[in-house]
Parts: sequence; C-alpha cells; structure tokens
Amino acid sequence: MSPTLFFTHTLPSLLLACLLGGCDNPPETYQPQYGDQPPQATTKQNYLLGVHPLHNPARLFEVYGPLADLLSARIPTANFTLEASRDYAEFDKKLYARHFDLALPNPYQTVNALAHGYRIFGKMADDDAFRGIILVRKDSGIHTIADLKGKAVSFPAPTALAATMMPQQYLHDHGLPISAYTSRYVGSQESSIMNVYLGDTAAGATWPPPWLSFQKDHPDWAAQLTVQWQTEPLPNNGLVARDDFPPELLKQVTDIVLNLQNNEEGKAILARMPLSHFEPATTETYAPVRKFVAHFNNTVRPLKE
Repeated sequence: MSPTLFFTHTLPSLLLACLLGGCDNPPETYQPQYGDQPPQATTKQNYLLGVHPLHNPARLFEVYGPLADLLSARIPTANFTLEASRDYAEFDKKLYARHFDLALPNPYQTVNALAHGYRIFGKMADDDAFRGIILVRKDSGIHTIADLKGKAVSFPAPTALAATMMPQQYLHDHGLPISAYTSRYVGSQESSIMNVYLGDTAAGATWPPPWLSFQKDHPDWAAQLTVQWQTEPLPNNGLVARDDFPPELLKQVTDIVLNLQNNEEGKAILARMPLSHFEPATTETYAPVRKFVAHFNNTVRPLKE
C-alpha cells in the first residue's frame, strides 16, 4: 500500500444537489433513452496540488486543504486534489518526476523544478520570514556556536532550505563546519523542535512558521526553548506549474491565489499559513537562491537532487 496521503476536495455532484435541494419542473414520469453510446457523465478535470513537507501530513492538510477547496469551488471546470508527502525525499521524487500539476516547493526545490519542466508563476510573500532559526533549551548551557562542537543538532531533512541548509551554512560561516557536530535529520519541522525540547539534541533548526505554530499549540513546552541564532532571509517558497498545465486555467488559478488577501475567505486561508499574501514571481526572482545553493554546495556539503 502506498505511503502517500491523498486529500481530495470535490464539490457535490449535480445529481446529489438535485436530490437534496429539489429540482425545478421535474419530469412526471421517467422515460428511458436509447442509443448506441453510453451516456457521458459531466465531470471536472482533476489536478494534483503538491505542497512540500512544511508540516506533518495531517497538519499540512489542515493548513492547505482550504486552498484546494477554494480553487475547486471557484473554477467550474477543475477540481484540485491536495497531495501530502510523508517526507522531503518523497516529495522531491514526485516533483522531479512531474507527478504534480501545481506545486508549492521550497526555494531550492523551486529552482530544481525548472529543469523538470515546471515554470514559476508566483511565490509566498513575507520573505523576511524565510530564514533559518536555531533553537536551544534555556537550561542547556549552550550560549556560543562553539558550544555545539561534538554535539547533535536536529534538522528536518537534508533538502529543507530554510530549516536545514541555511542554518548549516550559518554554523559553517561562524566557525563550526558540518564535520564538527552530528546532523540528525528527523523528518519534520515539529520533530526537529521536539528533539530539542526532549533533550535528544543540543540544538534544533527550523524556520519561523513552524516555531510560531509550536508556540501556539504547546506554550508550556515552547517557554522552555529560545531562538539562539537566526540566518539572513532568502526569497520565500515558490508556486510552480507543469509546462503542460492549461494556460487559461493557470490564469484563473493565479488570479485567485494572488488575490486571497482581498476577500474574507482568502484571508482566513492565509491566516492558517500564516502569510500576508502570495505575489508574482519569475525565474529571476530566485537568483539569490541559486547563488546560495552554489555557495552551500562548495563550502558545507555536496548536494544531490
């Protein structure tokens, strides 16, 4: 059985709506119709929306499911299915195999997706929030980067840009090469934070949105942690469409997503993320990411797509 989790959001069929709400001028009696071809059902074309593992699958569904719902409700000819991947490796595999019609990858994955037939049409705003943060317990005695030498540091996954690559680059640039500590890739943002809280690692890396969610959901636990270091920001997560995605449909999707902040339903969706709005983006928008990745690859550790 596949480990992939699928979350499908569909509107009620016309038949069900008729049964539940009543139909105007129903026929008095049923009259069968005959023909040499089977009747064609009126269906909406389905498209897969993939979101990289910003959260565990259940939380990802809570946050991004309403966006798939909204697109399906607003676009009469299309249905959008949100597909959550169990980890970064699985998401990478599916993205680079062109499995998704639309996707919200991290900036590193966004840049890589260009070589696999995707095009960038937007991104998350609030670039200042796209930075790595490194947490420690307040009672840990960890005060300087040198204090991490020989200790374990938790990270979500090797290809998590803000929560792994940027903190590893930060540590390297401040005198702690990756060989000087043990990197533990624990699978999710929440796990990286929990490893620090439980004392399984001396420090843990994540980025602001999961840390804000953790503070909200577990205030007593979060009170025992502190952000000891943070990196400089990079452009936020991208929105990409596969090159065979219908252009007219992409215009509709783009218009809805880039205007979420202008209606109450959209504002509620953005608040879950949390995000002020989405904004237009192009390949050139991610030039700073390509520069960072090249530097990281040459100084911290080699990257494999």
